[in-house]
Amino acid sequence: MSSPHAPASSALTAAPVVAHVVRGGFVESVHHGTAVVTAADGTVELAVGDPEGVVFPRSSSKPLQALAMVRHGLATDGALLSLACSSHSGEDLHLDGVREILASAGLSETDLQNTPDYPYDEAARTAWIAAGSPKQSIAQNCSGKHASMLATCVVNGWNLETYRDPRHPLQAAIIETIADITGAQPGAVAVDGCGAPIHAIPLTALARGFGRLAAATDGPEARVAGAIRGFPEHLGGTTRDVTALVRGIDGLVAKDGAEAVYAVGLADGRGVAVKIADGSPRARSVVLAAVLRRVGLENPDVPATADAFAALERSPVLGHGQPVGSVVAVGI
Repeated sequence: MSSPHAPASSALTAAPVVAHVVRGGFVESVHHGTAVVTAADGTVELAVGDPEGVVFPRSSSKPLQALAMVRHGLATDGALLSLACSSHSGEDLHLDGVREILASAGLSETDLQNTPDYPYDEAARTAWIAAGSPKQSIAQNCSGKHASMLATCVVNGWNLETYRDPRHPLQAAIIETIADITGAQPGAVAVDGCGAPIHAIPLTALARGFGRLAAATDGPEARVAGAIRGFPEHLGGTTRDVTALVRGIDGLVAKDGAEAVYAVGLADGRGVAVKIADGSPRARSVVLAAVLRRVGLENPDVPATADAFAALERSPVLGHGQPVGSVVAVGI
């Protein structure tokens, strides 16, 4: 009997195996997934599984959402614009930046409506809890996006109380921008973990949008891409693989997302997107590294690039607290 909540596409349920979880030389588990590489003209160069299947990009959507904000008057740039694209770790540089975005619009932390949480980074979270601080919206990893959404509303005179409503002018602008840069009209709408709307698009469209963002040489697209490249530590954090990836490959922009999504744009206009079917993050970056290697981006002679691949493939399988295996990409 079919489920009343069956997805619009069976692409994920039919996805091929893309990773093995190996413990002591034995394949203990497998992960299924989908990956795609698009050319500068948007056509598909490489596909693993069905890349036309519709997915929620989750936080991988943030650079595209930030693009909509810039197109509608968001004046921040550099580190603060990178924070608009971020799922930050909650380190001091992130929280200080979010407060700066809010203050520049005449707002405060009390205006944030994203879900209260502890910092994402383990050390920052431990220090936060040790200080007796409760979960707060500013500490949650999406506060840079929400602060920037509010600042965009201030510029346009839009209602601040309802900015998360899918019918709000800000959210309509985001849908319009996503459709424009990806070439796909967003489909299903749901509530993301932070409380803002999230829109479903084909995985191919996500890759295509990132390729176009990374290839831009002027306009709002170039501003967003330049902020990500110039301030990758604000995009993720000082210990995050997405930060190492942006630092390690010239001209690249990237964004990781919940439920095992990863999107990358290259300066030559190519785009890459990965989705692990079961949502497990342990296979996401490993599979992405295999795809990037397949398209010729690995260069062990460049230390920053080697560091980026090492960070992506750092997914040990532990036994008694020690590495006894690893997650390995297959079929890429």
